[in-house]
Order: sequence, then structure tokens, then C-alpha cells
Amino acid sequence: MADIAYTPPADGNKVVLENGRAIAGDRPIVLFIEGDGVGPDIWAASKRVLDAAVNTAFGGGRAIAWMEILAGEKSHKQTGEWLPPQTLDAIREFGVAIKGPLTTPVGGGIRSLNVTLRQELDLYACIRPVRHFKGVPSPVSRPDLLDVVIFRENTEDVYAGIEWASGTDDARKIISFMNAEMGRSISLAAGIGVKPMTPEGSKRLVRRAIQFALEKGKPTVTIMHKGNIMKFTEGAFNKWAYELAADEFPDIVVTEEDAAAGAPTQNRVLLKNRIADAMFQQVLLRPDEYHVIATPNLNGDYISDACAAIVGGLGMAPGANIGDAA
Repeated sequence: MADIAYTPPADGNKVVLENGRAIAGDRPIVLFIEGDGVGPDIWAASKRVLDAAVNTAFGGGRAIAWMEILAGEKSHKQTGEWLPPQTLDAIREFGVAIKGPLTTPVGGGIRSLNVTLRQELDLYACIRPVRHFKGVPSPVSRPDLLDVVIFRENTEDVYAGIEWASGTDDARKIISFMNAEMGRSISLAAGIGVKPMTPEGSKRLVRRAIQFALEKGKPTVTIMHKGNIMKFTEGAFNKWAYELAADEFPDIVVTEEDAAAGAPTQNRVLLKNRIADAMFQQVLLRPDEYHVIATPNLNGDYISDACAAIVGGLGMAPGANIGDAA
């Protein structure tokens, strides 16, 4: 495996956090991973657009100092590793990175690099604003009614990657324990996956969604979940969200249930909750009733892609994976 030493641009400066705000300077260093497949083509075009936008916005007075780091197929060819530890170290040091699409084999092979990046760097919130831009073709008649920001929990749920393949000794061991000790009746041929969700992981995601709604003047936050079936994971996510709202935002958040009972709503964020499958209908039939959606990992993957399709496709709805540190 090749040794990697990343050299930052000499005329660039690190992006730093001060009181929760990013301070970029005149030549902020931004890391980039080209990505696999169409990634290099997308990156070449994106870089031109980004450089031109910054130049126009600041009259040539500011610019991005780009620094390439490696992950995916390009990294594997050059270093023998899909995600070198030096890449993670660089992101931790410089705080901001742009990533193209990375290869994830289906049904086997390496673990998802996208998931690994989120977990290793604790990028617990995938934030995706979705709205329509005039002139972009859309499969629906009124895409302009959708203007929503999705907060997807990024580190827990089934995407934690805790699973065992069908027919393996480890899978049979888990199944035998479940059957013998927990009174279940699971086929020994089953593949097994675990869906961990915690109060801490759920609440910090919902906290961020509510804070965003307050800062941006969004009137509603909706908790999307499948708690009617998965009561102790998805149902708990909804319960923890309501607990957090009551504990940390008692005077500025009102639940939909309390509002229906007569609680005042003026100058307050309305907290809703919707079952996941119903939510897919809602964003099609009543999109203008939703402004911020907070949801667990798998649901967030689905709903963000579905909303993106409404406004013209994934290319029209970029997202950011964000944690609490630069």
C-alpha cells in the first residue's frame, strides 16, 4: 500500500468554526474527492461552476483553494485502499470536503464508503433542501409547491451495517439465541440485520432540524417514521423527538395535537408527525404543508430521493453531511 501525504495549497487557509459559524477567509481550503463512474466528469464541470460563482460573487476578491484527497476506485488503484486513513485525517483537519459518487457493490464486496465516511466523521445529519427551479422539467404538474428541507439521521438505523449473511455461522448463532432465549421463531436460513437507534442520536438530529426551522422562519417540522410497525425504533424516534421539543423548546414549539386542542400557534414552530408511507403521498398531494422533515436514516434516503424526483431529479437536490465539528 502506497504512503499518502497530502500537501495543502500554500496560499490557502483552513475553514474554522467560531461560535458555531464557519469562518472561511479569502482563500478557504476545500477538499474534493472526484468520485467513481461519472464522478470525474461531474467534478470537472462542478469546479468550473463553483469557481465562476465565487469569482462573480466577490468580484475576484476571493477564491477557493482546492485540494484533492483520495477515496473509491481511484484511491484503490493508487494506494491499494478504498478509503485511506489519511483521507479521514485530512477531512477532520480541514473541515469541508466535496465528494463525487463512490462505488458501492450490491450484495457483497466492500462496505459503502459513503456510510463509512458518515460514521467515522460523525456526520450525523444529512441535510437536503429540495425546491423547484423554474424551467426544469418535472413529472408533476405543480413542482413549485414543494419547498422542503430534509434532515436525515446519518449514523444509525439499518445503515449502521450490522448484519450477517444467510447460512453463516454467525447468522445461525444469532438466530439460535433469538429462538432459544427470546422466544422467536426465525428460520436458520435467514440473513440477519440489526437496527440500532438511540435517544441521543435521534434527539441531536431533531434538535438540529428545529433549530434550522427557527433560524430560517420555517413554520413546521414534521417527524417522519414507521412507528406503527417498528414501535421501539421508529416509534421511539418519534417519541424522543416530542420529548426533545418539550424539554428544550417548550415556548417556541407547539405540537399539532396541542394546536388542535386550542394551544396558541402564532410565532411558534408547529411540530407534526407522519407515518412514512403516508408521507410519500403527502409530498405529492399536499406538498405546501411541509417545510422541514426530520426522519431516521432509511426513511430519509427514500423521501429525499422521492422529493428530488418531483423537482426534476437528484442533480437538482444536492445534500450535505454535517456534524458538530469543522
